[in-house]
Amino acid sequence: MYSKRTVAPEVANPNDWSPLSWKDYPVKQLPTYPDQEELEEVYDQLRDNPPLITSWEVEALKKRLADVSAGKGFLLQGGDCAESFADCKSPKIVNLLKVLMQMSFILIHEMETSVVRVGRIAGQYAKPRSRDYEIVDGEKIPNYRGDLINSITPELEQRIPDPKRLLTGYNKSSLTLNFLRALSNEGFADLHHPEYWELDFMQENEYYKEYEAMVNSIQKAVNFMETITPNQFNTLQKIDVYTSHEGLNLWYDSAQTQRVPRRQGWYNLSAHMVWLGNRTRDLDGAHVEYLRGIRNPIGIKMGPNYDMDHTLKLIERLNPIHEQGKIVLITRFGEDQVEDGLPDLIKRIKHEGMPVVWSCDPMHGNTFATDDNIKTRNFDAIISEIRKTFAIHREQGSYLGGVHLELTGDNVTECVGGAKGLHEGELHKNYETYCDPRLNYQQSLELAFLIAKEWNQSYK
Repeated sequence: MYSKRTVAPEVANPNDWSPLSWKDYPVKQLPTYPDQEELEEVYDQLRDNPPLITSWEVEALKKRLADVSAGKGFLLQGGDCAESFADCKSPKIVNLLKVLMQMSFILIHEMETSVVRVGRIAGQYAKPRSRDYEIVDGEKIPNYRGDLINSITPELEQRIPDPKRLLTGYNKSSLTLNFLRALSNEGFADLHHPEYWELDFMQENEYYKEYEAMVNSIQKAVNFMETITPNQFNTLQKIDVYTSHEGLNLWYDSAQTQRVPRRQGWYNLSAHMVWLGNRTRDLDGAHVEYLRGIRNPIGIKMGPNYDMDHTLKLIERLNPIHEQGKIVLITRFGEDQVEDGLPDLIKRIKHEGMPVVWSCDPMHGNTFATDDNIKTRNFDAIISEIRKTFAIHREQGSYLGGVHLELTGDNVTECVGGAKGLHEGELHKNYETYCDPRLNYQQSLELAFLIAKEWNQSYK
């Protein structure tokens, strides 16, 4: 039972908001485009393009997230740190869908609850940066901010923000979504064909036999049920995969923000869910102003240096009517600080009666650089933060309903540790990320087993 609120609701007047009202507010992490006229032309083109998703899908996701917040499901959100235009290829998309599907399969089987799959895909082309510039060969050039804005090529001309990249990002997202829908609707997830789910290097993982036995047990259950029912389980051939990205480049997001027939309000139709990062959370800032006006679910990243009053006002600003399934609080404290920062946050959110989905991001607070200055993460630290987060929620009588992971279906070497014991000396073998290190396929599946074990210990 939610207690009475002590934070006054800040219900937005729909007449004082528009997709571009953010332009009247201070903006962070958005570069200055040198040619404003070209930017406006690109914006108009992008605004006139067909939407990438539908409002029905957005509302369906909110409904499922509302179930998660009530303890009836689990959110699995994962994908690339930053997508690249060059990786908009079928093998990359297939591998990411495979790993998300297999992880959800493990969670469903082990936890016996539904799983909501949300990919960091089809739009995660922009990244916040702590510095505007870097020095390359003695020259000061703008930092790389994701393919949506500039090129990773370390040359001054390539780092100048280019508005035409907004259109390229839209086109790449459209291609990705089209392929994802084709795969998810045409039998890629069919339990009658588990061979579709295999990647060769999974067979080297210590959990492979356990995974294989799980597939076989479900196959037997499916075959048994079909012997006593007249119809095949056609629902097993389709899966729901939603998309998400950080709501960072407001030109891109606002251009795809529309009203739709027979529904009230505005929808960002470039992604089902967008999230607010640590660097753009100012109450009087442009990003909060934009996000308060859309009907989509919104994620809020919560780091160790949060301010309690600011956080409560932020949630109230983005969800003044306390809509179920609207807010996903994504905590990212790091294994060393989660026990200090998370308990009080849970207590206060419960006291204020704010309905949220609690999700754990064990990646961002556990990043470090090796002696060779290679950015990486330790699998043991990732597991440690997840375990501590489950324990804290258990102690607080709260429900940890999701995880937010940077991962890939490829066999990269970017995070140390895991069952195979990847060490720092092996990072150079297949280090592909443009920004932050990701879990590889084997580490991701191993993590799914361990998450399920922690969830069962807390909630079964």
